[in-house]
Amino acid sequence: MADLRYRSQSSSPKPAARKAADGYPVPPAPSPRTHTLSRFLYASSAILSILYLAYASKRDRTPLPDAYALCSPTGANIYTVDPDHPRVQCMVVQGSYIVDVGTIDDVHRRWDNSILAIEAAIKRAHPKPRLVTRFIESGSIVVPGMSDSHAHMLEYGASRLIPLESARSAKAAAALVRQFILSDEDIKQDPLKFVEGWGWDHTKWPNQEFPTAADLDADPVVRQHRIILEAKDGHAIWVNSKVLEEISPLPESVEGGIIVRDAFGKPTGVLLDNAQFLVTVPPPTHKDLQKRFQLVVDDAISHGLTSIHDAGFDPKSLEFFKSLAEQEKLPIRIYGMTHFDENAEYWGDKIKPIIGAANGRFTARSVKIFGDGALRSGGAALHEPYADNPSTRGFMRIDQEVLTTNVQKFLRDGWQTNVHAVGDRANTLVIDAFESALEGINVTALRPRLEHAQIITHSDMARLAKLGVIASVQPTHAISDMYFAQDRLGPERVKLLYAFRDIIDHGARFTLGSDAPVESMNPLAGFFAAVTRLAPDGTSPHGPGGWFPEQRLAREEALKGMTLDPAWASFTENILGSITPGKRADFAVLSKDIMKVSEREILRTKVLATAIDGRPVYGRI
Repeated sequence: MADLRYRSQSSSPKPAARKAADGYPVPPAPSPRTHTLSRFLYASSAILSILYLAYASKRDRTPLPDAYALCSPTGANIYTVDPDHPRVQCMVVQGSYIVDVGTIDDVHRRWDNSILAIEAAIKRAHPKPRLVTRFIESGSIVVPGMSDSHAHMLEYGASRLIPLESARSAKAAAALVRQFILSDEDIKQDPLKFVEGWGWDHTKWPNQEFPTAADLDADPVVRQHRIILEAKDGHAIWVNSKVLEEISPLPESVEGGIIVRDAFGKPTGVLLDNAQFLVTVPPPTHKDLQKRFQLVVDDAISHGLTSIHDAGFDPKSLEFFKSLAEQEKLPIRIYGMTHFDENAEYWGDKIKPIIGAANGRFTARSVKIFGDGALRSGGAALHEPYADNPSTRGFMRIDQEVLTTNVQKFLRDGWQTNVHAVGDRANTLVIDAFESALEGINVTALRPRLEHAQIITHSDMARLAKLGVIASVQPTHAISDMYFAQDRLGPERVKLLYAFRDIIDHGARFTLGSDAPVESMNPLAGFFAAVTRLAPDGTSPHGPGGWFPEQRLAREEALKGMTLDPAWASFTENILGSITPGKRADFAVLSKDIMKVSEREILRTKVLATAIDGRPVYGRI
């Protein structure tokens, strides 16, 4: 993006043109000399253009001043998500804040007038400098800094260490684990260290069956280490025999979880939901967490993300982020939900929420409670049995009385209360708990959230809207699950799965996220899924028009869903979420106009720059 000073073009008197009898100008007759001059001017113009580009490129590397205007050279291509000024040509940044928006003429005139006012009234010895203007590339746009309303950051970092999602069989996944073991220096130095990974997905394997400990034991390198691998949906772990031996004997059953067993009743090596806690893994070291977090930051800012809502701090991760916040070493904004452990002592009245620490980059004022499991692993709690497994309706991971009591306590003590609910029965029960707890309470002050809200009846959608509970949804889940959803739910119930349009039409608030590492962290992947209901290759079970296309979001809704709506969901709508004077200067520059380009071009869009507090953290401005 070029760095230029804005200058008005001077106008000088021109000789009057000859006019015909009808009053229209008569063009001068061409001559050989005119043609020669035209060729000379054309060649000169081309040379000047090359020199200008070289100059602009050089200027592009100059330090960004404290105050600057960022403008589009081709009109109003800054999408503000501010209803008063939806699109503008320029935004003016001073320090960490946006101070003005408008046309290039308007923002420069207002800036210059403010200089004159200061000089005239205060007579400063060092008047405010003239406004430096930088231009985005032609065809590109600016949007507010994007937010992910539901992600698991450190788990995402762990998933980047071993790319298990790319495996298309249990054997291939074991081979990736072997490769990691042989290359990781920490494992080499400490062979007893747990080897952890995330992302295997048996629904993409040939037989779509859960893996077994034997699949890991088959590799002589892998079998020597303690292996614990989290499933893509985060609701199952896969361990090897070394780990099974250490946790034996296992109980017959686990409330809110499942120990997967073979035909002889022997544990196979997969543990679902609450059964995962049978394996006690030593907390990661500070070095482990730093390694994972750096991977998160690198990916997030390269995707235009400036804020992430982490959906489940455990004690170790909370302390890690608090430490970074105290040292003011957080390169992105983090809004944290602290994990609720029903077996631990209630802490909502003993701990104070953290709000806006590290100059607005760290907040931990929410609690995350798990209601049920996941649809992919069959743990989502349904009103009626699964279509492909009539023996079960899934299960709740928490007793209803415990859920209701703790929702009431946390809301009473001023904590935003966010509950994981996937199945229709889970959503009904969680909304019941909210309905009971919110009676007589200022919902706007507390803003409870329903995390996922995947299968929800129309009557519950209406209750959601009436209560003011926020539906925190993930569009990329829809296109991941659409290929197996009907088999699992049946042709009628599947219509309520990821019914985003219906939720909005019932008047409920929503906010968009990714659930990374379950899905890609790239918000443009979520944008594409929300507005197309198509897989990245342009296909769906219902054809190229999208899977249940009536549930698609408008592009404006999708952009708001990952900018201003997440700000509301995190109590920061007054300082984040839109390009509005007075708000923090968080924004992203995109290579294509995602609000206009064809659907296939959305996923080809690149992030050219990401800025937080007016300073580029990725790319250049």
